[in-house]
Amino acid sequence: MALALVEREPRPYEFLCTPTGNELGEMHAHWANLEQRLGRPLIRLNDSPQDSLLNLIAQMRMLPNFRARWCTRILKIEPTIEFMQSLPPGSTLYVGLRADEEERTGIFGEDLLIDFPLRRWGMNEADVWRFLSERGVKIPVRTDCMFCYGQRLGEWYALWKKRPDLYSIGEGLEVSLGHTFRSPQRDTWPAPLAELRAVFESGRVPRGAEAAMRGEGACRVCRL
Repeated sequence: MALALVEREPRPYEFLCTPTGNELGEMHAHWANLEQRLGRPLIRLNDSPQDSLLNLIAQMRMLPNFRARWCTRILKIEPTIEFMQSLPPGSTLYVGLRADEEERTGIFGEDLLIDFPLRRWGMNEADVWRFLSERGVKIPVRTDCMFCYGQRLGEWYALWKKRPDLYSIGEGLEVSLGHTFRSPQRDTWPAPLAELRAVFESGRVPRGAEAAMRGEGACRVCRL
């Protein structure tokens, strides 16, 4: 959306980014690439250690879950609303919801002036991928947190396989808090990451692992 706005409706935009501090290095490289292409820095609304996901988990003594999705509210929605309210009246928040996402409305409040350019232009998912491909923009495998209750088994497998050091941090969080990122009722695989790792080490590979290793079928939990 940002790249298309610069091309189609050029004006001096401010580009917002809401890091959680739990992104993989590929995502930080992607942001740097965007800054170069846009010719402007991304305004990182959460760019200090105290605003990170891991720090909030430690403060709240609680892992995010499908019933308490406080991570998105605290780290993304509320900082965006606060930033927009600090701007002059009439400032517009541009949100990248597509034309084929009719069920999604955005949850930034009724007091903000919001525009959905991709919808105005009639761009669906295929159009977006085509636009990016034509400009040589490659999206990272994961654009959200490396520890998320909504990610698939294949994604946990890929994290364990590629970055066992980071996977072990997730294990430690579960042990210290006595809770798991994965729901025990979700499937027949173990919920605790430590037990899941033992199964992975035994040679058992979950369905979707190969696709996750290739960067396909990414987690969709952050579709808001």
